[in-house]
Amino acid sequence: MKHDFRYFFREGIRNMFSHGFMSFAAIGVTVACLVIMGTFSLVAYNANENLKDLQKENAVLAFVDENLSDNEAKALQSTLEKIPGAADCTFVSRQEARDSYVEQYDEDDLYSDLDPSIFRHRYVIHLTDAAQMQQVVSDLEATPGIVKVRADETISNGFLTVRNVASLISIALIAVLLVISVFIISNTIKLTTFDRRDEIAIMKMVGATDGFIRWPFVYEGLLIGLMGAVIAFGLQWLLYEAISKGIAGSDTLQLLRVVSFRKIWGPVAGVFGLVGILVGVGGSLTAIRKFLRV
Repeated sequence: MKHDFRYFFREGIRNMFSHGFMSFAAIGVTVACLVIMGTFSLVAYNANENLKDLQKENAVLAFVDENLSDNEAKALQSTLEKIPGAADCTFVSRQEARDSYVEQYDEDDLYSDLDPSIFRHRYVIHLTDAAQMQQVVSDLEATPGIVKVRADETISNGFLTVRNVASLISIALIAVLLVISVFIISNTIKLTTFDRRDEIAIMKMVGATDGFIRWPFVYEGLLIGLMGAVIAFGLQWLLYEAISKGIAGSDTLQLLRVVSFRKIWGPVAGVFGLVGILVGVGGSLTAIRKFLRV
């Protein structure tokens, strides 16, 4: 039998409006689930992006033993580059360290005659993953010729904690909320099928296939899921922009970089749409299954 898209779509809309309150409730639950899921996922995403920036800017400093000669100090680079988790390793001489210090802190030429010998040769090391900072620091401290290691683990650990907690909450909420959404949509469509049980029985008696009976309900679930996804996407965009402006206007939080929603709206819309469709279609198939067994 030919798939009559217009007929099934029209029947799906009619089914959806036949129980307006339950359909509205199903859409509302889907919206709430998607917004909550999206919010925690975007928090985890932004925490991960800030971690990447932190890896570029927050380097580990490894100070070389003063007793080593210039050549011996430079020879350590090949050893340090082999440490797992080290993305790059840059040698900074005493003179370069002195010049950098003077440029950063000498506003009144107080340090213009500062002797470079009071500084140590050092290495600036960036990491492939901020989560490996503690291990990299331990490996550096155990390296012969390195006498001191400086790393700001507090900020890095803070971002790691936020990212990991947000990721775990997102996964847990996705699982729980999707089940709730499927359950609500399934019950909504069950009402429609219950009202039409006599019609369904007659259609089966005259030879209608299960597919012909099933498709209007599938379209109903699809429409509910899509409407929920569209509304949730709009609300998520407004919420994200409001939070971004709040962070930008805060004196304590403006150091955080919030990715512009315009750069990620495509993937977010795609995920919302896909989840909405899966939830809607899954709910409709769950609801209609037992009626087709009759």
